[in-house]
Amino acid sequence: MDKQVLITVSREFGSGGHEVAAELSKRFGLPLYDESILDSIAHQHNLKLDKLSRFDESPINIFTSRRVRGFSNSPEEHVSAMQARFLQQKAEAGESFVVLGRCGEEYLRGFSGLISIFILADREFKQRRTMRIDKVSAEEALELMARNDKRRKYLHNQICQGKWGDSRTYDICVNSARLDIRGTSDLLEAYVRARIAAM
Repeated sequence: MDKQVLITVSREFGSGGHEVAAELSKRFGLPLYDESILDSIAHQHNLKLDKLSRFDESPINIFTSRRVRGFSNSPEEHVSAMQARFLQQKAEAGESFVVLGRCGEEYLRGFSGLISIFILADREFKQRRTMRIDKVSAEEALELMARNDKRRKYLHNQICQGKWGDSRTYDICVNSARLDIRGTSDLLEAYVRARIAAM
């Protein structure tokens, strides 16, 4: 790809955001940084992957975290900062990629190739997908959705300038229930191509 393209995908739980991000990664031939980002970070810093994974996409615990002279004892904050540095170093090297969650749109702010996306969906659509994928009951699906979205929102709002899910925070917001995952991916592919042409 001649131009640098940095696609960030934030999503509501159950909306299919991960599938859409993976599809965009495949269609544009770009690496996808999701939880796999921790593999690279663990290797770089000689850390145990399971220790990093425990704090992936987790908000800072304000009751146990302390900051003294600019240093924090929060493992959540350290993991988030390592992910931020990893993404920024890749972007500064001129690489193109897709990022799922992890406040990518904030960490990559200022790069001209940034295209930020938010995937939402109707409650019933998300519930059905969660029941099918996670093999849980209807009630358990709603609990999973609420718990994960609360965590994502809290983390995002701790770190990012814009509010999680607020359309003004992103370049484009799409309800995946309208066109399903493939149709949503088609729509976003066309949008990304149009943005690349305009760069």
